[in-house]
Amino acid sequence: EVQLVESGGGLVQAGGSLRLSCAAAGFTSDRYAIGWFRQAPGKERERVSCFSSWDGSTDYSDSVKGRFTISSDNAKKTVYLQMNSVKPEDTAVYYCAVQSWPVCPLRSVGSWGQGTQVTVSS
Repeated sequence: EVQLVESGGGLVQAGGSLRLSCAAAGFTSDRYAIGWFRQAPGKERERVSCFSSWDGSTDYSDSVKGRFTISSDNAKKTVYLQMNSVKPEDTAVYYCAVQSWPVCPLRSVGSWGQGTQVTVSS
């Protein structure tokens, strides 16, 4: 069973930075796609970013492109989301997600993390 454990959420001022981490355990394949979704209160869950272990390609939503950067330590099966120039609208619960199909974007998620809260104050 795949387990995803997120960390790094918290409170940050607008314009600041935050880094989220997601450690994957129990995932034996070397080919997968892993990334992040977020869900703000009263809104649907939306894709944020994705990393493919197969070819190293990445994917970003338009709302975070140029501000967020996803990276991965494949040996540790850990993915990071560096969030720069954050805005109040980035406030949400951020979920780590992984799928066995190693192509971004994430469309067939097999496992989810428990979520980590990110709050951006104005």
